[in-house]
Amino acid sequence: MRSEKEMFDLIMNTAIHDDHIRAVYMNGSRTNPNAPKDILRDYDIVYAVDETKPYYEDESWLSVFGDILYMQRPDAIDASVGMECDFDKSYCWLMIFNDGNRIDLHVQTIEECLKDIADDTLCKVLLDKDGIFPDIKESSDAGYYVKKPDEAEYEAVCSEFWWCLNNVAKGLYRYEIPYAQDMLNMYVRPQLIKVLSWKAGLLNEWKISVGKSGKYLYKWLDEDEWERLLMTYSGGIAGEMWQAVDIMCDLFEKAAMFVADKLGYEYDQKDASGAKLYAGYIKALQKDEKTAMEDIK
Repeated sequence: MRSEKEMFDLIMNTAIHDDHIRAVYMNGSRTNPNAPKDILRDYDIVYAVDETKPYYEDESWLSVFGDILYMQRPDAIDASVGMECDFDKSYCWLMIFNDGNRIDLHVQTIEECLKDIADDTLCKVLLDKDGIFPDIKESSDAGYYVKKPDEAEYEAVCSEFWWCLNNVAKGLYRYEIPYAQDMLNMYVRPQLIKVLSWKAGLLNEWKISVGKSGKYLYKWLDEDEWERLLMTYSGGIAGEMWQAVDIMCDLFEKAAMFVADKLGYEYDQKDASGAKLYAGYIKALQKDEKTAMEDIK
């Protein structure tokens, strides 16, 4: 694998010797001082250009970065399925090379770049031929800190978690495992990650980032909480999924009650108890079709 220096030399020399590239900046994990530093970090690079069209119409110039193992053109894909895209403002290639390095490369107009620089605290300017970028603060993940929820958002997250639980239970009862997995991971789990993030934020004065999908929560949860969260990532066996549901409910309720107590919000115990009762009924019903709801209460 080529070294970091070799990769940056390629990226910078390409920009320096191309008069149509007026500036370069980087964002992502390599500009985040709190992100793990390993060999698999992407090079998230943006070239500010006077015109994007020559770059996406003739891709032969990409060969300077090395032998491409495979790549994706997300803007082209989006456009092909009918999404609105403006290639003349921005175009992107996601490339993995034969040596394992990865570059996520954008060409953007200066106007688009100025918007990104203003919005993203992880941007770091590497080259500015014309002084087009304003002075920016040292890159940090401050723009990605966990934000304190207002009471309406808190209530919405709790409601979504407990309501969507019934769909998981129905899917498991019917042995519709793909459906149950989707309900669990696409609708229930994101609410769990939010309340655990809020708890971590509260304990750290709202000055932390938990990363995409809560991938850095291990830094902020106690060891038992983290291990139990990992246990909720179950396989495709109904029994394992029921166990994951039970753990998720316990983790969610404790974290949600903690957040409510610290922020002065009200936790809806009635909905939570009802959702758990119903899920327990369905779980028992799956084992014995004759079980009545009254037997569970």
